[in-house]
Amino acid sequence: MEGLIPLVNRLQDAFAALGQNCLLDLPQIAVVGGQSAGKSSVLENCVSRDFLPRGSGIVTRRPLVLQLITAKTEYAEFLHCKGKKFTDFDEVRQEIEVETDRVTGMNKGISSVPINLRIYSPHVLSLTLIDLPGITKVPVGDQPADIEQQIRDMIMQFISRENCLILAVTPANTDLANSDALKLAKEVDPQGLRTIGVITKLDLMDEGTDAREVLENKLLPLRRGYIGVVNRSQKDIDGKKDIKAALLAERKFFLSHPSYRHMADRMGTPYLQKVLNQQLTNHIRDTLPAFRSKLQSQLLSIEHEVEVYKNFRPEDPTRKTKALLQMVQQFSVDFEKRIEGSGDQVDTLELSGGAKINRIFHERFPFELVKMEFNEKELRREISYAIKNIHGIRQVLPCLFTPDMAFEAIVKKQIVKLKGPCLKSVDLVMQELINTVKKCTKKLATYPRLCEETERIVAGYIREREEKTKDQMLLLIDIQVSYINTNHEDFIGFANAQQRSSQVNKSAVGNQVIRKGWLTINNIGIMKGGSKEYWFVLTAESLSWYKDDEVRNEKLLFLLGKAPVLIQYSDSNLKYFISLCKLEWRDCFK
Repeated sequence: MEGLIPLVNRLQDAFAALGQNCLLDLPQIAVVGGQSAGKSSVLENCVSRDFLPRGSGIVTRRPLVLQLITAKTEYAEFLHCKGKKFTDFDEVRQEIEVETDRVTGMNKGISSVPINLRIYSPHVLSLTLIDLPGITKVPVGDQPADIEQQIRDMIMQFISRENCLILAVTPANTDLANSDALKLAKEVDPQGLRTIGVITKLDLMDEGTDAREVLENKLLPLRRGYIGVVNRSQKDIDGKKDIKAALLAERKFFLSHPSYRHMADRMGTPYLQKVLNQQLTNHIRDTLPAFRSKLQSQLLSIEHEVEVYKNFRPEDPTRKTKALLQMVQQFSVDFEKRIEGSGDQVDTLELSGGAKINRIFHERFPFELVKMEFNEKELRREISYAIKNIHGIRQVLPCLFTPDMAFEAIVKKQIVKLKGPCLKSVDLVMQELINTVKKCTKKLATYPRLCEETERIVAGYIREREEKTKDQMLLLIDIQVSYINTNHEDFIGFANAQQRSSQVNKSAVGNQVIRKGWLTINNIGIMKGGSKEYWFVLTAESLSWYKDDEVRNEKLLFLLGKAPVLIQYSDSNLKYFISLCKLEWRDCFK
């Protein structure tokens, strides 16, 4: 477990050297507090050296990634000054100031670009802390008016990460409920699971008051508790009081104070160092499985991106042309796959590409046709006017059929209405093609100019085809309007209408009973006993007769087949049909 903190340190250095923000959410401890809360003194006590800039206003204007490493010798290194060892910690302070001004300027501005400082010392435990700018309320000098919001956004950028522990530094001589550090920590860690409280300036509290309830974690409880420290006063700093002597004075304060005597072994800077080391090590151990999984996921993603450049040869003079052709070809393949529906990445959230175009043709276009307004009353009025206008000054005689010219005028007007749905369908298909182009150009995002030009050229070509498609579609409709083919088999003219009407009437009649009654049958050789009376039932398809009027009895004779001669069911036709069967007609029908 001792190697966990150095491992995270190397990852931080690697990302800082690449000039990229760490997207892996590394386990770390961020130090948060207001101005003059004692953050710098806490860090210096942990190192046992004076090395941080001091002064009025905002002193820390860039995040300082402080990596403490246990070693036999004492020196410091900056990541931006590789190979240079600082043994004089006054030079460390000057380098921090110079590097801060190099990025932020001299106007007290701030920047989120961190400074990486590594300190090797026998007096420290392996630990990594991120010192963030102090929370301020009022702009100073040339600082922008929104400096408070800028600092707040920077702090939130760090402490909102789930793998970041929050070291909230609060002076004891202020109201704990108004602590800026605890207020920010509460926003991102409402349960207090990631927050470690540090109470400073216990020796400066008013006489008769103490922070016992806070340190006992009773007032505003935190999962990881509070630790009290006593820093050097400004008078001690100006008088160059040694930090070792200050640590001894701190120890003496806790042992002698009646309110803190019982918890002296859990107070002070050495105990704070030990707790932070243990907390960070345990935190890294707890988050390591998820961290490893996320790292492997990002590694696979990067390997997939690198696969695109596996055949890249920097020494090849034609490499740019080849790379360009390869990307354009890939764009063409992706576009075709999205239209044909054979892509390797299937969209499961919505219809797109060829599937959406197919839906436009088979669902949206028919829907637009059905949605067309049709007023039957208005149509009848138009037909009436058309017939009258065609006759002109001649008298309009009652007729059974609409004149050809009137019929064509009305039909052509209805056909022209198809232009709207057709043109709308073209617009929908064109829009989906352009959306497909935009999705395919996402792979070219690494080259913004190429991506923009590819999208512009292809979209321009699609719009050109759109105009020609609309012209062709309008031409087809005009062709239909120019000649009404009444000889087509699908055209319902008078002959077809009559035939269909007969078929409808016949199907409507079915096998219903037409007549039934008593019938006398004579001179049939198959019957014995001469003439007899039978109950007959005549339907559209058959003639049946029975012994009596209860048709459920067994039939005596055969069932006639369909009778095609019965075109109209009149008495004369029925008599004729019966005479064909050598049956004697008797007018006794019911």
